[in-house]
Amino acid sequence: MPSAAPILCDLDGVVWLMHQPIAGSVNAIESLRQAGHRVLFVTNNSFSIVADQENALSKIGIDAHNDVVTSSQAAGSLLRKGERVLLGGGPGAVEAIENAGAILSGRSDEHAHGDSAIHKMNSETNQETDQGFDVVMVGYHATFDYRGLTMLSNAVRDGARLIATNDDATYPTPHGLIPGGGSILAAVSAACGVEAIIAGKPHKPMADLVRKVLGVDDLSNAWMVGDRPSTDGLFAQTVGCKFAQVLTGISSVDDSSNVANRQADVFADLASFAKMIVGS
Repeated sequence: MPSAAPILCDLDGVVWLMHQPIAGSVNAIESLRQAGHRVLFVTNNSFSIVADQENALSKIGIDAHNDVVTSSQAAGSLLRKGERVLLGGGPGAVEAIENAGAILSGRSDEHAHGDSAIHKMNSETNQETDQGFDVVMVGYHATFDYRGLTMLSNAVRDGARLIATNDDATYPTPHGLIPGGGSILAAVSAACGVEAIIAGKPHKPMADLVRKVLGVDDLSNAWMVGDRPSTDGLFAQTVGCKFAQVLTGISSVDDSSNVANRQADVFADLASFAKMIVGS
């Protein structure tokens, strides 16, 4: 079957809520693929490693091997080989640092993980922990606290570049919103007085990564399906594609001004979008 327009699909609030599938979403992905569309899951979830995201999708009936792009991967694309990184983030960010050939030289929440792993790694790579850091990377982590805020902001003041996986202030769950990585980033930026380089949607590093994964420069015929006009809608503008807003996550039909400003098509859910694309 000839290939059709790529579909860039957010996960949280579109396909699932905390890994609980939204009604109709699994069948919607299947129908889009059967119609020849490449579905690439583009998520600002920086916490999970890629394999865990793929496995979680597999458990609800969606094969996502090599079809998940995360904000941690986008942040990793900004690192240079050998750079020493102080991390305030989760396993997905650790994976991205390692894949970039950078060095995880410290964690702002080492007290939550134990110091031994970092110390062992530093000794094995002959890295001295008192040499400072080249980069501070910030993403979502539930172990964020005042001690970590102090470490992260001090390192930036000492000259480290500040990179954030994303700036989403909230994260949707079946029980409502919780603070997201952007809330943590806001605290770090306020404490050190420096604006971060942000990797995830709607920013350019994620757009560059999506084009690289798809092997396509012109995405004018593609769709970005998401629940946040301020993130997914702006990301559609960044990559130059169309935006389909669904109402199963953060936003609602009351966000009419945002929708109008971003020329979005609004759908009740992913299933409704797929029906429009594939036809009844």
